[in-house]
Amino acid sequence: MSSSPTSSSSSSPAENKSPFDTLGTLPCPVTVILGTGVISVRQCLTLEPESILRLAESAGNDLRLVVNGILIARGEVALIDTSTAIRITELAPALPGKRTA
Repeated sequence: MSSSPTSSSSSSPAENKSPFDTLGTLPCPVTVILGTGVISVRQCLTLEPESILRLAESAGNDLRLVVNGILIARGEVALIDTSTAIRITELAPALPGKRTA
């Protein structure tokens, strides 16, 4: 049996990575909320195209950007080519453990 010496002092770049490096690539669900409201089951069952639902928010209010159930920012509608986007106008203050939907 022959054995060849190996060096344990050399380390590859992959070994020097932090275990948190992969967190930056994790997908997070994003929701943009225009407004909220409440309707009865009866109203829900009668919804059809061109129905109008009144929202609690006033016209012109900022949209809410919610990431993984947590409000992180407010913004306004923006258009990029043929896509709809949100332009951030205000970051939400940090509220540990506070979930908003």
